[in-house]
Amino acid sequence: MPSTRWHWKKPLRHTTVLQSFAFDDSRQRLYVLQVMQGGIKLPGESRAYTGTERRQRGDMCLNQLDFSGTRLGHMYLLGHGHGVGMGVERDAAGATWIWTEADARVAESGGFGRGITRFRFVDRQVRRSSAETTRYPVPGSTANQPSVDMSRKRIAVRHRTGGKVRYRVFSLSHAVAGNFSKPLHDFAQAPAHPDTDVDFQGFALYGNYLYQLAGEAYGTANPPSGHGNTYVSCIDIRTGVLVQRSRTEAGYSLDYREPEGLAVRRTSKPRLCMGFASGEVGARRYSIYYKQHT
Repeated sequence: MPSTRWHWKKPLRHTTVLQSFAFDDSRQRLYVLQVMQGGIKLPGESRAYTGTERRQRGDMCLNQLDFSGTRLGHMYLLGHGHGVGMGVERDAAGATWIWTEADARVAESGGFGRGITRFRFVDRQVRRSSAETTRYPVPGSTANQPSVDMSRKRIAVRHRTGGKVRYRVFSLSHAVAGNFSKPLHDFAQAPAHPDTDVDFQGFALYGNYLYQLAGEAYGTANPPSGHGNTYVSCIDIRTGVLVQRSRTEAGYSLDYREPEGLAVRRTSKPRLCMGFASGEVGARRYSIYYKQHT
């Protein structure tokens, strides 16, 4: 099935690549996470940090956009993580909540969350992660990332424990209450692509399936002439079995073209949306393509 282009080379608040995104369909809002760029000094900070330091600390920028791609606001999430996954929840009162990783472990390879957190979007707010505001679905795990499925009111948490990557799926109401004692599903991450050296780039929970994105930016070993090595795979969460995997050439004409982020937009026919970064260093843009969910 061919992919359809939705957003094309749009700017975000910062000039870094997007990491993940999620939709608030009822209010037609798009939320996009990116690692903070260097050279910014926020209130309460003694100096400006470099982009490398921001990545190592787990400092991110959360963008709010409308469905045309117009930027409406942003907030800073300090010490939260790398942004591989995120989710948006609408509660019974109609309020919107953002789910991201939290309590990042500072590391040279990048800060990744040891837990997850839930908060309201507040334009220009600086939110600092702390153990008090973090939930720990899998104690002792690292690299926690959430994805919310409002169609079934569930949340998936991707995490690493014992050197292995796994998923747990919980009732969203239990997660809101901080109760992670009874996961609905618990399974290992299935191979996301034929080559295990290709980077994992995002995931999305929808119904009984969890979708994965993997691939790399264009380069010597992955030239534009080959239209990239981006793969989308599908796991049945009831069995943990990989049921489908396919290569996509969506956005192959983009320069740089690095796959980043996966999310489901709940239209009359749900859309599986893939994010791609493009542009030169210091001037990155994002694009979103989608496949109609069947």
